[in-house]
Amino acid sequence: MRTGIERLVGDPALLRGERIGLVTNPTGLLADLTPGASALLSAGVPLTALFSPEHGVRGAAQDGYGEQADTDPATGLPVFDTYNRDGAALDELVKSSKVDTLVFDIADIGTRFYTYVWTMYDLMASAARLGVRFAVLDRPNPLGGTVAEGPVLDVAYASFVGRAAIPVRHGLTAGELALHVNRSLGADLQVITAEGWRRDMPFAATGLPWVMPSVNMPTPETALVYPGTGLFEGTNLSEGRGTTRPFELVGAPYLDGRFAAGLNALDLPGVRFRDTWFAPAFRKHAGVTVRGVQLHVHDPEAFRPVLTGVSMLHLARSLHPEEFDWYRNEDTGGHTVDLLWGSDTLRRTLDAGDDPRELCPPPCHPEAWTGGEPLLYR
Repeated sequence: MRTGIERLVGDPALLRGERIGLVTNPTGLLADLTPGASALLSAGVPLTALFSPEHGVRGAAQDGYGEQADTDPATGLPVFDTYNRDGAALDELVKSSKVDTLVFDIADIGTRFYTYVWTMYDLMASAARLGVRFAVLDRPNPLGGTVAEGPVLDVAYASFVGRAAIPVRHGLTAGELALHVNRSLGADLQVITAEGWRRDMPFAATGLPWVMPSVNMPTPETALVYPGTGLFEGTNLSEGRGTTRPFELVGAPYLDGRFAAGLNALDLPGVRFRDTWFAPAFRKHAGVTVRGVQLHVHDPEAFRPVLTGVSMLHLARSLHPEEFDWYRNEDTGGHTVDLLWGSDTLRRTLDAGDDPRELCPPPCHPEAWTGGEPLLYR
């Protein structure tokens, strides 16, 4: 198993460029935990700048924040913060860096509303406008690559948690996704593939270390449930932020024991639910002991995170129609869950008292939603 960056470190001639900017964070490293930027410099790659996504180049910032770091202390390279920049503002940032090639090396987790691939998308669009080359150093999808799940985004609801029409769980690597969206972007794109990865490989089989992609994504198990329980960010239930098990814990002050019992009665594939109490240290219900559930995935291959998340929302809404509420964005007034789901159909279906599971198309191979375009891995 060799990731794209390990291949590039072994053969710098794989990449063209005289002034290269690396889009990275703590996940951009080699299997022996050597930071990618340092490894590329040691290999003679002409790295002149770093670009940071949400959470920052050091990965210390909470969700919804970048990181104000002007210089990387490990390499001395300037850091350009891309978070909350797109269009002309992002073009100016890239131009000010004076790079001729942008290289993306960040571990994605295979869920549409995780923002790193949209940082990649925005920078690809900027690169296309500016005539800058773009390369992706590919890595495995930790959810595997044989299953796509959930609805395709309605582009009327495009945002930084979903720029293009892809499913919630898309089943692609970052490199494959870059090739897919580049059909409309037109960047000068190169993908340096990850050797030795197969679509059916669970993350543990890759032999790669798990490095937290963000502060609330501590384990591969968190990433597995996130395509479903991440939807709770759009509600007044805690999605477990402020605990040591974010997205595996879901709760609210108004829930009771019927929630866990009702979920287990659904016999959802691959998962059981434990009735539990927890007190988030920050964010929703901070310092308040709430009741809810912990998800225990006992069969990762059978588990369907999107179906599970939708079923959990339906039951919470049905049991507590007076207390359950949707979160609205403070700036726009829009419903956050609509952006996460990719349309307003989930919210409207739940509010009507109807079963939203009919909104979940059957899981499919990624080739089905990409229109049969050839993928990089088998």
